[in-house]
Amino acid sequence: MESTERKGLVILYTGQGKGKTTAALGLVLRAWGHGLRCCVIQFIKSERGRWGETLAAERLGIPWHTLGAGFTWRSQDLARDRRKAEEGWALAQAEIVSGKHDLVVLDEFTYPLRFGWLDPQAVLAWLRANRPPGLHLVITGRDAVDELVALADLVTEMNEIKHPFAEGVSAQRGIEY
Repeated sequence: MESTERKGLVILYTGQGKGKTTAALGLVLRAWGHGLRCCVIQFIKSERGRWGETLAAERLGIPWHTLGAGFTWRSQDLARDRRKAEEGWALAQAEIVSGKHDLVVLDEFTYPLRFGWLDPQAVLAWLRANRPPGLHLVITGRDAVDELVALADLVTEMNEIKHPFAEGVSAQRGIEY
């Protein structure tokens, strides 16, 4: 017999291939279409960016927080990047326990954990203790730490087989951003 009670899932999209954020945003659109309340928090993308997904979220009324400084692997100020990750995690904690959302996406959240800007054990302990049982949590990013993989109910690894960038094709509006 199938239960009608919702069990919040932890969903992780990781790997070296393209499509992690795209998959997460597909879930946001599906959930929103079913009346679920969604929130997206981006940890790396620049807070000044105006991408297709941010423009769509504004039109749909989906709370969207972009808190990063951009491509951190090129950063000249790692202390600032760490502070931004800490600020993003504080916001994520508040949104997760707020009761305002059925689905929360932590986009590119694997990076602050992998880079040591946030303590993975402390973050995962907090999630185990505080995530409401019905809240779906979607996390994206490359190189997910083992503890996060163990916590997740669903893990999908994106593997690049072929990408147009390798042939000199630049990022396409509406596809990559």
